[in-house]
Amino acid sequence: METYSRLPIKVVRGKGCLVWDDTGKEYLDMVSGIAVCNLGHARDEVAKALCEQAQQLFHCSNLYRIPQQEKLAAMIAENTFDSRVFFCNSGAEANEAAIKLARRYCNVNGKRGPNIITFEGSFHGRTLTTVAATGQEKFRKGFDPIPSGFIQVPFGDIHSLEAIVDEHVGAVMLEPIQGEGGINVPPAGFLRQVRKLCDEKGLLMILDEVQTGMARTGKLFGYMHDEIEPDVMTLAKALGNGFPVGAMVAKPHAAKAFEPGSHASTFGGNPLAMASCIATLGVILNENIAGKSRTQGQYLMDRLEELKGSHPSIVDVRGRGLMIGVEFDTEIASLGADGIEKGILLNVIQGHILRLAPPLVITKPELDSALETIHMLLSEKGL
Repeated sequence: METYSRLPIKVVRGKGCLVWDDTGKEYLDMVSGIAVCNLGHARDEVAKALCEQAQQLFHCSNLYRIPQQEKLAAMIAENTFDSRVFFCNSGAEANEAAIKLARRYCNVNGKRGPNIITFEGSFHGRTLTTVAATGQEKFRKGFDPIPSGFIQVPFGDIHSLEAIVDEHVGAVMLEPIQGEGGINVPPAGFLRQVRKLCDEKGLLMILDEVQTGMARTGKLFGYMHDEIEPDVMTLAKALGNGFPVGAMVAKPHAAKAFEPGSHASTFGGNPLAMASCIATLGVILNENIAGKSRTQGQYLMDRLEELKGSHPSIVDVRGRGLMIGVEFDTEIASLGADGIEKGILLNVIQGHILRLAPPLVITKPELDSALETIHMLLSEKGL
């Protein structure tokens, strides 16, 4: 179906930070499958784990214990907070699970209403309920009737959030850094303020770490920059380094709202996905990928700030780690297609923001090459 405006390239192979099309042309990947292939393409450890598991068992159903699920859930809990994990197949499914958990938690406990506050500019997925939660009207256009129960307030504005909380609100859901909304970094301390408010009012704090998770921002998860813990966290994208997977992670007091039969997923947590995730998380932890992301991200941010001096159309450079947005004062939608001609994959969001989310294993020479190509593209377009 015509649900994508595809660029004129057929990617058939990848290794590390490079991909090749069906003609053999090479491209430097500054998108990594939209912040998915954090360890680069065809990472040996992940490919090996997936192949070995494929020779043993693809699927057996959640009617039975799946050892790989138990191992991965323990790895996640050991590196985050005391939690229980529900496995699914995508970020939208993980967020849908978090929304269902929050509503059931409120309805079963009966202390607060099940409405959920989300934020303008947010993005939480493409299902009907997650587009209702998403704070961008364009994703809801034409899909009425949209599920109710969501209230949006300005991102980063603690006073607006405090003012809207009443007895009908049971949870606050947000991204540590808004991804699809434009790489919007909240004011310093905002997550701590939200945590404090949730504690005072008895609200669940739900963090959508689908894009910020798995070392993307320079720490294993985005919330760790603020030294807080959420009640519920959602993961996907880079969790399996490209294998479809999602996870909804919840502290025990929230997780107990689910019981056998209250939520499920046929393919969620299948052995293939779990093998990919175990290998991916293992490499991220063992090789301090978060530290590499932090170092390379700072280098890239510094170089982009230098680039601003040569290109007055750049109005802002923002982000954390290797989750970076370069905002322009004009439309730059053609940069994706222009980049293909120059051998680089680039991603433009909101029409005027260049999103840079390369594999976290990218080297400084590769970053220098990307910057040189971006400089050339902008110069040719007079930006």
